[in-house]
Amino acid sequence: MTLRETFAANLRRYRKAVGLSQEELALRAQIDRTYVSSLERCQYAATLDVIEKLAAELGVDPVELLATPDIDKLST
Repeated sequence: MTLRETFAANLRRYRKAVGLSQEELALRAQIDRTYVSSLERCQYAATLDVIEKLAAELGVDPVELLATPDIDKLST
């Protein structure tokens, strides 16, 4: 899995975990909804600034969006 794919999967997982739509997350992070969608589909690479904004709105440390998921944590 590439870093971009890892980021996309983590972004989607954390967004859904806090119950936000792509549009809600985009509004809170002050970015375009289509950009969030594109990030989740690996169409674009996020800048560090965008990663920081998204992480803040999701309530996670930015490194969590880039970390390879622990398979054991995903199955619980």
